[in-house]
Amino acid sequence: MSDTKKLAIIATKGSLDWGYPPFILASTAAALGYEVEVFFTFYGLQLLRKKMDLQVTSLGNPGMPMPMPMPVMLQGLPGMQRMMTTMMKKKMKAKGVSDLEDLRELCQEADVRMIACQMTVDLFDMDTSEFIDGIEYAGAAAFFEFAGESDICLFI
Repeated sequence: MSDTKKLAIIATKGSLDWGYPPFILASTAAALGYEVEVFFTFYGLQLLRKKMDLQVTSLGNPGMPMPMPMPVMLQGLPGMQRMMTTMMKKKMKAKGVSDLEDLRELCQEADVRMIACQMTVDLFDMDTSEFIDGIEYAGAAAFFEFAGESDICLFI
């Protein structure tokens, strides 16, 4: 039995704001010497696309800090999601936060094992040529094998 700690992450969300936690946690754990595996399923598969065009929205996210109070009704207007995404990206850049592509690449360089849920790929008729190189395709059973031995298991 190995003394190496293990971190298992299930990534289910495919928006800009939900894309950061799995990559930040995975890259940090890998840097600390953990063996890391991330299982991307359902909308989390968006994080594995070669071209990520992810959005952020405040709808359904009352904890999102806004530069000024904004009624929910206004947040649903056409163009607001794009505007909020642009504002978030600008703020992140100004604060020196890496973009998702850089964090994902860091994970790959750190040998974080990234698994795309084969069932979800099949369910949504996804084209695997649109996904980055170096990922694996497997079902939940393959992930459970690793997760069952992990020290930490996170659902994001």
